Amino acid sequence: MAAGLADVRVVLFDVFGTLVDWRTSVARQLAEFGRTHAITRDWSAVADDWRAEYQPSMDEVRSGRRAWTILDTLHRESLERVLTAHDITQVADATLDALTLCWHRLDPWPDVPGGLNELRRHVKTGTLSNGNTLLLRDLAAFGGLSFDYVLGAETAWAYKPTPASYLRNVAVLDLQPHQVMLAAAHNGDLQAAASCGLRTAFITRSTEHGPAQTTDLAPTGTWDVVASDLHTLARVLSPPG
Repeated sequence: MAAGLADVRVVLFDVFGTLVDWRTSVARQLAEFGRTHAITRDWSAVADDWRAEYQPSMDEVRSGRRAWTILDTLHRESLERVLTAHDITQVADATLDALTLCWHRLDPWPDVPGGLNELRRHVKTGTLSNGNTLLLRDLAAFGGLSFDYVLGAETAWAYKPTPASYLRNVAVLDLQPHQVMLAAAHNGDLQAAASCGLRTAFITRSTEHGPAQTTDLAPTGTWDVVASDLHTLARVLSPPG
């Protein structure tokens, strides 16, 4: 194990973008909806616009302007706004409900299932996501992802990057922050975690937002580990010998 990381007992992962390819998966399922309803659009653009609603919708909860609301509900509400913006209206509520669940069926990046299994030989693994518990469990089942812990916004009653979202989930594990590592493809997430005392690993996902991605292409902080994939992270965290 890399020097200074011997105390790490659990690696928790950001999920959307770090473990799963949300953009390709959501666009594909939107395209299936389009074929079923004879609607033609740029479904990758629709997926991008839906994701663009993610932070603003959580900001309403983080700020206290809105009572606690799980991500599934926020996704459902933002879907209606996005479809309307793309001139797609008069869609049945049951269809919208079903389409919202596409976020429960996101393909993992190729290295993730095997990388998680490799990591679990050395440390415990889990999620630390803004997703609600059912969503995260469904994603794990759909993608064949093995976790020891499924933690997220519901277990903390807080959305990242608020300190409570990290510290309350660390407390659930009955550990100290330095014993927990957050692995994420997003520098802002890692900065917030580091400020709470967690160890950090940057996982490069240079196409999360498509081929024209301009953000999070490289680490911008002094993270404990920088890795191109989960197999590399597992090697860094493996004990010597």
